[in-house]
Amino acid sequence: MSGHSKWATIKRKKGALDAARGQVFTKIIKEISIAAKMGGSDPEGNPRLKAAILKAKAANMPKDNIERAIKKGAGELEGAEYFEIIYEAYGPNGVGVIIETLTDNKNRTAADIRYILNKYGGSLGTTGSVSYLFKRKGVIEFDAEKYSEDQILDVALEAGAEDVRTEDGIITVTTEPEDFEKVFNAISDKKLEQESAEVTLLPENWIKLEGEALQKAMNLIEKLEENDDVQNVYHNLEIPEDTEEE
Repeated sequence: MSGHSKWATIKRKKGALDAARGQVFTKIIKEISIAAKMGGSDPEGNPRLKAAILKAKAANMPKDNIERAIKKGAGELEGAEYFEIIYEAYGPNGVGVIIETLTDNKNRTAADIRYILNKYGGSLGTTGSVSYLFKRKGVIEFDAEKYSEDQILDVALEAGAEDVRTEDGIITVTTEPEDFEKVFNAISDKKLEQESAEVTLLPENWIKLEGEALQKAMNLIEKLEENDDVQNVYHNLEIPEDTEEE
C-alpha cells in the first residue's frame, strides 16, 4: 500500500509533538475509558478496549494506569464522563480531515473545533463527506536501524499481515483491523519491539501542496492536534519529511 512513508512521517512528527507536551498517556487513558464505558471492562469481549490496551502497551504505559482507566470507564472509580464526537472537515485546498475527539463538554469542544477551522482556513463537512477518502487499517512500526525487514516479514505475513514495507528508516506492517491483534501478538512473541502500534485511518490518496499552501494546511493540522479534547487527526496531506512546522 502506497503512502506508508508519508504516514510514518506524519506520525513521527505527531508522536514527538505529543510526547513533548505530555499528552500521549492522557489521550490513551481517555480512549481506554470510553471503550470500557461503551463495551464493558472485559477486553476479550470488547475489541475496541483491546485495541486501546494494545496501543497503551505499545506506548509503554504502566499497567496500573491502564487498569485505573478501565475502572473509571466502567464506573468502578470516580472520574470524568467522556463523550466521543467525530468531525469531518476540509482544510485549505481541499485537504480531507477527520477529527476524533473525546470530551467531557460537548459544547466547548464543538466551539473549539469550529474556531480552529475558521481561523486556519478549514470548514466543517457533512457526515460521510470526508470519511470515504480513508480506510481503517492496523499499523505496526519498527525502527529499521534495529531490525531488518526480513526479521519482521516472515512472522508478520504468517500471522496474517497485509503488507510489510521499509521506507525512510521505518518498517511498517499493515493489517486489516480484525487481524491487528493476532499480528501484534505474533510479532511481540518474537521479542521484536515496535515503535508504535494502532488501528488507524489511512488515506486512499494524498494531496500534494507546496510553499505557503502547504504551510497553511500544516498549521491547521497542528492546531487541531494541540487541542486537549482531540484524540486523533487524520488527513490526506502529503508532508515532505524535511518540512518543519511553524
